[in-house]
Amino acid sequence: MTELLNILLPAIETELQKQVSRLNAPRTHIFHEMLTYHMGWTGAGAGPEAAGKRIRPLLVLLTTAAAGFKSENQAGPGWEKALPAAAAVELIHNFSLVHDDIEDNSEKRRGRPTLWTKWGLAQATNAGDGLFVLANLAILDLIDNYSAEIVVQVSSILQTTCLDLTRGQFLDISYEKRDDLGVEDYWPMISGKTAALLSGCCALGAVLGGADQAGIDAYRSFGHYLGLAFQVQDDILGIWGNEAITGKSAASDLIEGKKSIPVLVGISKNGRFAERWSKGSIKPEEVEELAKLLASEGAYTYTHELSKQMTDMAINNLREADPQGEAGDTLMNLADKLIRRQA
Repeated sequence: MTELLNILLPAIETELQKQVSRLNAPRTHIFHEMLTYHMGWTGAGAGPEAAGKRIRPLLVLLTTAAAGFKSENQAGPGWEKALPAAAAVELIHNFSLVHDDIEDNSEKRRGRPTLWTKWGLAQATNAGDGLFVLANLAILDLIDNYSAEIVVQVSSILQTTCLDLTRGQFLDISYEKRDDLGVEDYWPMISGKTAALLSGCCALGAVLGGADQAGIDAYRSFGHYLGLAFQVQDDILGIWGNEAITGKSAASDLIEGKKSIPVLVGISKNGRFAERWSKGSIKPEEVEELAKLLASEGAYTYTHELSKQMTDMAINNLREADPQGEAGDTLMNLADKLIRRQA
């Protein structure tokens, strides 16, 4: 971890706790406890593993700082001024996770019971809604350091991003019961479900850093392709990942019937994998053989090439944005680690 990340991460946690503390009142104490539990701060198993990597707020702050070096209207990087926006995107991310866990009937997140399994569906749904509202209130705190025009601009970016998230989730859920999907159906889904928020984070940071429109567009495209590369890599690890490194079973994606890009490629081949897939649920004892079959039919090579293409697009757009200073170097390194990760 770089020296800059050692500074940014504690600042992000402090700002997040400040925003969530709006609910720390006698009548809503348990409501507040639900959110602090989900955010990884309290309860059994609390700590960094339960909290997650905070990638999205880091993207906001690093982009703000990297763009700020080139801005004529900011003295220095000024990432501290963008902390409310960093908190907002992490709260939006966690709002989506709470609702995803309900919609996917997931009982565990980061090794701990999910909110709905501890407090019930109704309260967990409300907790997710609370995180969404807190995110929007956090954005308004930017008014202390930015003009009303900038605050409206970044608020619009955030709301558009949230709408794209719901589009992606709609497609993801609707795909579960469809058997007529092709590779072309994959991209609109992950563009909303995964790439939209990363793209929004980078656009927010560019605006708050004072970038011109060309810079904002380059950072936005960087985040978009970063998200696509991240998800394609996640799909590879979901079938062929090393369980000792990823910490989760590589069998889960096939057993759950997830229509990831390798699966869609395999189905399109109309070979032995497609034939088995059409017969219904995959059993755990079949996974290893089916993963090998999928690879032999070209799905691994095809997906790996897609990952490389999306990675190249992300890096090229980041270079076009021309991030400066230590933040720029850190941003480049963070992107590289995200899209070349093995877990």
